[in-house]
This record gives sequence, C-alpha cells and structure tokens, in this order.
Amino acid sequence: MSFQIGIVGLPNVGKSTLFNAITKSQVEAANYPFATIDPNVGVVAVPDERLAKLAAQEKSEKIVPTTIEFVDIAGLVSGAHKGEGLGNQFLSHIREVDAILEVARLFTDDDIIHVNGNVDAKRDIETIGIELQLADLANVEKRLESNAKQVKAGDRDAKIRQSVLEKYKVALEAGKMANTVVLNEEEKSASKDVQLLTTKPFLLAANATYNISTKKYESEDGNEINASLLGEGFGDVILVDAKLETELAQLDDAEHDEYLTDLGLTESGLDRIITAAYKTLGLITFITAGPKESKAWTCPAGTKAPQAAGVIHTDFEHGFIRAETIQWDKLLEAGSYANARAKGWLRTEGKEYVVQDGDVVHFLFSK
Repeated sequence: MSFQIGIVGLPNVGKSTLFNAITKSQVEAANYPFATIDPNVGVVAVPDERLAKLAAQEKSEKIVPTTIEFVDIAGLVSGAHKGEGLGNQFLSHIREVDAILEVARLFTDDDIIHVNGNVDAKRDIETIGIELQLADLANVEKRLESNAKQVKAGDRDAKIRQSVLEKYKVALEAGKMANTVVLNEEEKSASKDVQLLTTKPFLLAANATYNISTKKYESEDGNEINASLLGEGFGDVILVDAKLETELAQLDDAEHDEYLTDLGLTESGLDRIITAAYKTLGLITFITAGPKESKAWTCPAGTKAPQAAGVIHTDFEHGFIRAETIQWDKLLEAGSYANARAKGWLRTEGKEYVVQDGDVVHFLFSK
C-alpha cells in the first residue's frame, strides 16, 4: 500500500534541497524558478526502532521497514490557479498525492534569490493557500452547476452533495481551506468523489537556520521561531534546516548519531517530517517477525484484521481464518512466541479485530 506526500512551496524555498536530504538523492536544486518541472519521486523508510529489537530477538535474516513516497513538485507562483508559471503542472501533480508538505523559507541567503524579492514566510504561506483555494473554488463552482442537474432529477445523494459543495464554497470564499469544513458521515459518503486540493491534510516544514551555538532554529531576523505564528490549518509545523539535513543524510549511521548529539538534537528534522507525515495520513504500522525477516506494514488506523492481512497478500484477506497477535513490547518481554503463548499473551483474534499500531501479527488463512 503506497502513500504519497507532495512537497510544495514557492520557487527557491529549499523544496528540492529538502527532498534530496529526505530521499538521499540528487535532483537538481538550482538557483532559479522551475528547476523542478516533472515531479521527482523518492521512496523513504519510516523510522521504527521496534523492528531492530524484534529482529534481534527472532534472529531475522533481514529487516524491512515500511515506506512512504515523497514527491518533489514544481514551485508555485502567484497566479498558478490561472496557469501562471507552471501552475497547470503544479495543480495536476498535487491532485495525485495523499497529503501536502508545504515548505516555507525562513532563512536568508543573498546568493539564493527569492521569487518575491524578500523573505516573508507568512506571505509565502498565504500565497500558496490563496492559489489552492482559488483553484478549488473554480472546481466547486463547476461541480455545483453539473450536480444541480442530478438534484433536479431527484438524486438523493446529489442533494446532499450539493449541500456539501455549498459549504465548501462558503469556506473557500472566506479564505479558508476546504479541510476546515466539518462533514457528518452521510455527507462524507455522498461527496467522496469531490476531490479538492485543500481537503488534503497539510504539514508545514519551516526551512530555517539552525544556530549551533544557541541550539535553536532561527528566522531571517536571527530570532527564535514561534512555529504557531506561521499559520493555521497545518497538522504539524516542523522546524528544519534543509542544508543541515543534507549534511546529516550523507553520513553513516554512527556518524549521523554522533553529529546529532553534538548539535543538541535528539532526532533529525527529516525523521520528524517522516513520522509526522505518517501520523497526518492516519496510518499505523503492524509487524510480522520471524527468522526470515522482521517487516513493517502500513494500513489506515481502524483497519480490521482481514483487510490488514490483505495488505500482505490479497489471498490472505480472501482466505482469512484468524490472526494471532501480540503487542511488540510484550513479545520482547516474553522473549519468544512460545513464552508469550505460555503466558497467555498471544491472543487469537477474528474478523472484527481492529489492528493496532505496534501489533505483531501472524495471519492464518485457507488457500
């Protein structure tokens, strides 16, 4: 099951630099707008310390973390909703992702031009918000017109959908994201085909300068950053120094950890981004662990056991019989599956069991 995070922002805010660091790849990070035209895609392992511990206990031959895809999308400029710059490509690419990681520039560098002439993170965030809202508003107005015909024909779902579209229109005209509109289950069901840019979950990466002396992220004026002042509507605001993260990404594990300690950081900004992205998408991780491999699997929170089994293989879902499961820390405490079973900690669950984050699961199925 693949999930995508689209990295967006104005030109020259550090999107591609951050993408390179996240994915440890080398796409062009040039000092001019639209260096990124076609979206670059990188598959990234989700940090999970549980896997190594379980693999050591089970003497696994290999460790396979779960992954998430990051997409580096062309820089947006004012007027993108009308096709300015590379607006059409930007909007088409962003529609394909599951969540949006917006990069805002808080650092100053005379050698890196800003498309608007000066650094102003709040203005840049508002520019992107306005462009996405205007694009969505145009979409909603078209849908209202086409959906009205179905309402006249007496389609019940169309009537509910029309109400939802009206709610979106009011919010967007007020300068709000569509994801601020609260819908009940009936409204969600009737309007699930209404795909808007601003109904997606958002994360904000504030690309700032990390001051090694003060051990703080600082804005262009040298002051410590108050992330809460950057804007609303973001699932998380992550402070990050893209240049520093690039340096960290080039180190081996031991050097990486040592450098983090020297910097006074407990984890890299990239790990925080990846973890926050996973959380923002409402995903959980369950694990299969044994001599062959210890592997993490991704599924949405609330997934029942047969559907979780289907993430591994569709045959597992179709032939699902039951699942044996135990939380990862209890398995470590027991020391082995046999001990866990003897202690009564290894549970047998049926089709209605909702898989929990950190569950170690063994699925039984019929062929």
